Amino acid sequence: MDSPREVFLRLVNGVCDGPYDELAELYAEQTHVSHPFHPLSPPPLLSRAELHEHFTGAPPVARTLIRKPVDITVHETADPEVIVAEFAYRGHVAETGETFTVPCVFIMRIRDGRIIESRDYIDAIASARAWGQLDSLLAALRPAEEADADR
Repeated sequence: MDSPREVFLRLVNGVCDGPYDELAELYAEQTHVSHPFHPLSPPPLLSRAELHEHFTGAPPVARTLIRKPVDITVHETADPEVIVAEFAYRGHVAETGETFTVPCVFIMRIRDGRIIESRDYIDAIASARAWGQLDSLLAALRPAEEADADR
């Protein structure tokens, strides 16, 4: 059985290299994955099936990110199931050569080699910029009345 550190490393490397259809297998059947600092407050992902869709669904844009996790520090805690992982996704956009760094902190509870809970703190602005989605993120954040006035 993989340690929490090994599961985390399989996850972040798998996000970069695939195969994406196997990533959901790192999670328990019932799980709780949240993105507390995401500006659009998406609902948590609560099952392996939802995570499978999350990892294998079509990307938001036709951009290819070539990336690797870097600057990885994994902090073990007094609870052997819980780790705090600091890292960044660093890479470039294949189509443009534009470079990016997306800082992240994951707080994960991993039991019996499966992720049962994860709070993923990802720099949403850096991520949106890398994916070419910064304008759509900003548009989604505008109050409805301001967006209507812009039309």
